[in-house]
Amino acid sequence: MGKKRIAVQTKEELLKEREKIEAKVKREIKMAPQKVKEGKICISSTYNNTIITLTDLAGNVLGWTSAGNIGFKGTKKATPFAASKVAEAICQVAQKLGIEKVAILVKGIGSGRESAIRSIAARGLEITSIKDITPIPHNGCRPPKVRRV
Repeated sequence: MGKKRIAVQTKEELLKEREKIEAKVKREIKMAPQKVKEGKICISSTYNNTIITLTDLAGNVLGWTSAGNIGFKGTKKATPFAASKVAEAICQVAQKLGIEKVAILVKGIGSGRESAIRSIAARGLEITSIKDITPIPHNGCRPPKVRRV
């Protein structure tokens, strides 16, 4: 077995990675008629992807991004790291729009739920509430008839 090497990123590489994320964030953001101070962030986390949508309080979409949109492919889209990068990108959109307070709605059972919330909190947005809106069947569908042989 060879010697283990730890990859350390230089400041230039970190800046290039940050610019890459900023480039993926849509340049043209729909501006609301008046300055929006509050909004909702909807996190949809599945086994395959993490999609985050930024809306105003009425539910009109101001911006969205996903792990696939940023550049992750395949199974890497469903990782907590990809979800945190998606959350950072949506926080940049929110800060460009001047949004300070957000309510977070989480849907789905993927692995990126908590890491997305943590990275939104770390980026300086004030979180007013966190709500889980994952659909849960109360009784489900009618089961099929018993098979007769």
